[in-house]
Amino acid sequence: MELGLAGKTAFVTGGSKGIGFETARALAREGVKVLICARRETALADAARDIMRTTQAKIETHALDVTKIAQIEKIPRIIGDKLGHIDILVNNAGTGTYKPFLEVTDEELVDGMAINFFAQFRICQRVVPLMITQGGGRILNVSGQTGIMTLNPPFLSSCTGPAKSAEIRFTKVLANELAPHNIRVNCVIPGFINTPERFAKWERELAKRKLGREDAARARSLWSSNQGMRDTRWGTPEEIANLIVFAVSDAASYINGAELVADNAMDKS
Repeated sequence: MELGLAGKTAFVTGGSKGIGFETARALAREGVKVLICARRETALADAARDIMRTTQAKIETHALDVTKIAQIEKIPRIIGDKLGHIDILVNNAGTGTYKPFLEVTDEELVDGMAINFFAQFRICQRVVPLMITQGGGRILNVSGQTGIMTLNPPFLSSCTGPAKSAEIRFTKVLANELAPHNIRVNCVIPGFINTPERFAKWERELAKRKLGREDAARARSLWSSNQGMRDTRWGTPEEIANLIVFAVSDAASYINGAELVADNAMDKS
């Protein structure tokens, strides 16, 4: 299948690890010039070296905290300096807080909205004018399973779920508004994805300790079976990256404002 991505440019948030990292790698393999951002410069440098080693592509990097408006304001200039123009925006940066409602702090509530929904909204506001000027573009927002369903314990998501839901609704509204400008906007909703950094966070919050390999495998199986998953295998970042790359490609030209769910048939009833 011809994806029509060669020669395009892309800006990927949360690009140093997990889904963002694998998305950057997959885009680079298709001939896309990629700029990845994340908070830590060392992690970005390691990610860029890894991608360049496996794809022979040049990866641009920029340290960015998506919760800081002053840093977000610089994005158009950074894109101009490092990419020249912007064809694809992948809003991947995000996190989750899984604890009982009455234990969620106000700081966690504010930070959760800031790193998830607010970041996507604010970054789009800075990037969309560039796309309108050049005649079009593609935006892909990454949300999460808690945005479309209520998970069972231990994945209590009174804080994270509303932020993820907002990302989905935002995608649909933006797709409708920007369609006349030849800008497609879609949302990928991953299920349980096994990324080392995310699982380490769950270990701290849910297991309250670091798990060995066998204990970790049992924990993943138990946590997912509690959600009604028929097959308790967790997905990989590469599997989500493949969906993202398709969604921003010419092969998906009639897909706009869509919720693209990749969760291995989790029971949403």
